[in-house]
Amino acid sequence: MHGRPLPVTVSCRQRRQVLALVLALGVLITLWRLGATGLMDETPPLFAAAGRAMAETGDWLTPRVNGLPRYDKPPLVYWLMGLGYSLPVRDLWDPLGSWAARLPSALAAIALMVTLADTLLRWPQPDDEQPRATAVISALAFGLSPLVLVWSRTAVSDSLLCGLLGISLLLQWRRFADPSYVSWWPAWIVLGFAVLVKGPVAVVLSGLALLLFSALRRDLQTPWRRLRPLPGLLITALISLPWYALELCVEGQAFWDSFFGYHNLQRFTSVVNDHLQPWWFFGPVMVVAALPFTPLLLLGLARVPRWRVPPEHSLQQFASCWLVAVLLFFTAAATKLPSYWLPATPAAALLIALATTSRDRLQRWAWTASIGLVACLAIIFWLSPVWVVWIRDPEMPSLASDLLGSGLVWRAALWFSLAAVLSSVVLVQRKSAAIGLLSMQIPLLLFHVSALIPIAELADQLRQVPVRQVADQMKKQHRPGEPLAMVGAMKPSLHFHTGQVIVFEGRSNGALVNLADRLANEQRRGWVGHPLGTKDASDTVLIAIDQGTSSQDHWRGLHPIDLGRFGIYNLWRLDRERLEQRADVLKANGVDADWRQPRPERF
Repeated sequence: MHGRPLPVTVSCRQRRQVLALVLALGVLITLWRLGATGLMDETPPLFAAAGRAMAETGDWLTPRVNGLPRYDKPPLVYWLMGLGYSLPVRDLWDPLGSWAARLPSALAAIALMVTLADTLLRWPQPDDEQPRATAVISALAFGLSPLVLVWSRTAVSDSLLCGLLGISLLLQWRRFADPSYVSWWPAWIVLGFAVLVKGPVAVVLSGLALLLFSALRRDLQTPWRRLRPLPGLLITALISLPWYALELCVEGQAFWDSFFGYHNLQRFTSVVNDHLQPWWFFGPVMVVAALPFTPLLLLGLARVPRWRVPPEHSLQQFASCWLVAVLLFFTAAATKLPSYWLPATPAAALLIALATTSRDRLQRWAWTASIGLVACLAIIFWLSPVWVVWIRDPEMPSLASDLLGSGLVWRAALWFSLAAVLSSVVLVQRKSAAIGLLSMQIPLLLFHVSALIPIAELADQLRQVPVRQVADQMKKQHRPGEPLAMVGAMKPSLHFHTGQVIVFEGRSNGALVNLADRLANEQRRGWVGHPLGTKDASDTVLIAIDQGTSSQDHWRGLHPIDLGRFGIYNLWRLDRERLEQRADVLKANGVDADWRQPRPERF
């Protein structure tokens, strides 16, 4: 230990330059063409619709979608989206409504990239001869993680939770490393906002990471004294609990049962939405989320000091405990999703970067394995004519041919090949692993900008443009008082783009019975069903229906007026009397309406 070289210091000017570079890279990764595509079904339009509804109605307490309260997440992400939707002349700079919805995710990722880099610049770790390069590597290892590339540009709450929880944990470590420089309370303020993103899981993950860190160092007293968890948790509670208390007072048992009962307790203790995965699920997710730098991540984990190093040199220990905390908690949960791993990606980025700070045979092997992974990915893209043709998506039947015809897969193959070649040259010349990793990350950044984002735009043209066309036609054809419905493929973006309540039902014959009954009896905020023959009842209903559903026997022979075909969707004006007659036939055959039964994921 005493023979290790002292860390290289970084001047204030150098730190500002590096942080400006990281900020620019973060903007390029997350904000470039952020609003060029529409919201991808299924979940993002629900978040966006709730945020926009807050801005339009002035009800900033309860998130609502399609006339129903949405209790699954706390309000911070909706508040931030709503602020975006409140900006003037939004139709000019955000015509698809996706930029305002995605901005919180993007800004959270950028803020975390800058915080990662700043932490490594202010507290260079032992053996780090190039702390500026290490800081950039860490930021890019996080920003270029496959999970972050997706969720930092998606209008959901996962990236915002990752950003706030990550910043809070880094502030915790900074306070532990240098209590004379960092105050104890900012971390707990940020944690309070994290609780307003996804609930108590933020406190649980933070506490578990700190407990593991204390156990690894065999020192609970120092973190307890420096981090002051009791007053800190009080600050967190003062920030986060008022909304929960007010929402409970206003919404009552329904909020308690949905948010705490279903979306927190039941998701942890039982499988919901068929998200059943084996206990080892997050092992492969960890491997994929760190690609192509997974070997360096494993090396960083293997080299975590088991002894009590000085606090300012304990970042690798802290990152490992952070990652393991996420792994243990979500492995114990019954419901498992890839996005649950997102809070571990900043810790993985730190471990990857710190694995480059020493030179030996193991590091060379890990570096060689990373190059091999990049080369394998390049080969996979070069062989795309072999496997792309096997892509089958009923909502994008021409995806394979369009993808090959666009040349984007060849562009991807070129960037991965360049990354493999450049990093191999660095390896042969025996330059530092930090330089080698940067030589790999820059082509991967260019792959993201010039290939991955255009591929997403191609998918939007094939999958989401038809839904937006149906929405536009619905608004043109809609008669006063006429209900709107979508059966078969249920796309919440139809509600988002029409701005109207949509009655969604699935493909079964029970869905037809439900639709007929709901049009007569259901009530939502902004829409009320009326039985046929009553004063305010419409004789017709506008229905968006996909071709697979319309070909089923129970939807045939209803003689709708076809108002247009858009991709796989048709827009029908259907006589409600015929719909109810068909529903009566199905009910006589034993098919009953079940829409009144509780559905936690209903929209």
